[in-house]
Amino acid sequence: MRRTDRPGGGSWAPRTQAVHAGARRSQYGEVAEAIHLTQGFVYSSAEAAEARFVEAGRDEFIYARYGNPTVAAFEDRMAALEGTEDGFATASGMAAVSGALMAMTRAGDHVVAARALFGSCLYVLEEVLTRFGVAVSFVDGTDPEQWRAAIRPGTKAVFLESVSNPTLEVIDLAAVAALAHEAGALVVVDNVFVTPVYSRAVSLGADVVIYSATKHVDGQGRCLGGVILGTREFIRGTIEPYMKHTGGAMSPFNAWVLLNGLTTMELRVRAQAATAQRLAEALEGHPKLARLFFPGLKSHPQHAVSKSQMDGPGTILALDLQGGKDAAFRFLNALQIVLISNNLGDARSIATHPATTTHQRLPAAQKAQLGITEGLVRLSVGLEDADDLLADLMQALDAA
Repeated sequence: MRRTDRPGGGSWAPRTQAVHAGARRSQYGEVAEAIHLTQGFVYSSAEAAEARFVEAGRDEFIYARYGNPTVAAFEDRMAALEGTEDGFATASGMAAVSGALMAMTRAGDHVVAARALFGSCLYVLEEVLTRFGVAVSFVDGTDPEQWRAAIRPGTKAVFLESVSNPTLEVIDLAAVAALAHEAGALVVVDNVFVTPVYSRAVSLGADVVIYSATKHVDGQGRCLGGVILGTREFIRGTIEPYMKHTGGAMSPFNAWVLLNGLTTMELRVRAQAATAQRLAEALEGHPKLARLFFPGLKSHPQHAVSKSQMDGPGTILALDLQGGKDAAFRFLNALQIVLISNNLGDARSIATHPATTTHQRLPAAQKAQLGITEGLVRLSVGLEDADDLLADLMQALDAA
């Protein structure tokens, strides 16, 4: 495994880490990472097998569900980028969310969560954790006083999306972390909209950072993946035992794809965010829009918080069209470049209607509480030419 410090002192810059951190080369000295497509490993003797099951070294492997050299390279590279001690790669982003929350809680524990979350995250908190006796309290994530009132002595964890899906609320992570740590609770952050490129989650107080690598890390719509990042004690003492026995591990092939995605992630995300900023500024105030949410706009309710804790505005916009579902569908169906799909963070621009897709299972009253109107469209900005995208959005708004 290669060093991640400069010869003259100091650490590698993130862009360098994204290309080289965690690299493991075989005896052949290949340039591209090797794909170790094996589920098991051979031992030199029965005694060696016994010793490895007692305590495996950092580069000693037992079974692909426990660990694999290609997967380990991805884990190390993500940890280096985020500034954590370790990471555990999972089969998907939701395997990371559910695995982290299930591994760290048991019956009788208490979790406080922001109310504005991705639909599957809400399901895990509302249906899965409570089924096993974990008490879950939901709060308006943007209101520090609600966090203060809900967090109590003995609260096990707080869970939030640093920027919420799909309405782009930005939570004051440092303020929430201070309240949580005062009560002895761990801070678990789903950081997918911020991306590793713009993240400062650890310095702001996050104990556990979760990514769906399916999104910006891959960035090209090829495979699923997720990762849980934190201290080595937490990852190897809490997460690994749960994940290796329940089977949510990442495949070596997906790890190889994601390692290659990381090499271009920063360039992609910065280009996408710059285009997103331009589109948001051009669309703000459009007569067909009831609301436009983008953290990079001064009109965003948490713009100041966003500027203080994110190194960029992100790649996602939320457009709320006048005229509700009919107008939103006319807009979506008129798009010529932007694709209708439910992924995000892709090189291709993608539009989603959350009320009928990602959050469709929620009751109408809950959607209204979260600001998920019938006219809301989530727009993930890709790598296409900014002028072409703007022209496509404008003609689609005309059609709406």
